[in-house]
Amino acid sequence: MKAIVASGLVKRFGSLEVLKGVSFEVDESEIFGLIGPNGAGKTTTLRILATILRPDAGDAIIMGHSVRNEPDSVRKSIAYLPEDAGVYRHITGLEFLSFMAGVHGRDRECVKEGVEIAGLGDALRKPMGSYSKGMRRRIILAAILMLRPRVAILDEPTSGLDVVHAVHIRKRIRRFVEESGATAIVSSHNMLEIEYLCDRVAFISGGKIIAEGRPDELKAEHRAQNLEEVFAKLVEAV
Repeated sequence: MKAIVASGLVKRFGSLEVLKGVSFEVDESEIFGLIGPNGAGKTTTLRILATILRPDAGDAIIMGHSVRNEPDSVRKSIAYLPEDAGVYRHITGLEFLSFMAGVHGRDRECVKEGVEIAGLGDALRKPMGSYSKGMRRRIILAAILMLRPRVAILDEPTSGLDVVHAVHIRKRIRRFVEESGATAIVSSHNMLEIEYLCDRVAFISGGKIIAEGRPDELKAEHRAQNLEEVFAKLVEAV
């Protein structure tokens, strides 16, 4: 079964059509990258998958359930990391993980897994208001992955992070998928990062998917050294 099947997604904000018939499929146990420049429609697409936005046309089926008609069933299978996710500044990282586990009815083993995923050591006992941006992203990612969703929807998970934090997050996403058999869909404008992380990718530009495939196949097809070159050639050809 496909983890995600997006078919003809259209989304308008007033007179502005942000998505113009976006379609793609994601296999189970796959890391799928949605890549493109800022304003291309990546975040809008992920918000529809996360049932935060309702499409004006089209649908997406996640683990067999429609985001239009069965949003509650979809939410039982997913976890969503927004690009602008914040933290509770006055509680510690450990308290945050314990709170998130409690909200979802999980036990101490879940919290232990969150601690291991975050990899923040003694900093977990400090208020999150003292955390750097990279530390905040790591604790939020840990809170999501420790719940072991069947589909993790991750919007720009390493945006603005230094190399150390970005590498840690990429490794944790890959390990999560390999160990749990879950699926992850990741958006980014950093095409080199996506090339390292994802099994397959889709390029989005102007609210449309303009190419989809495995990074190595796309590079070979377009005689490019990297995905940035592939994207440049695709945009030039449109």
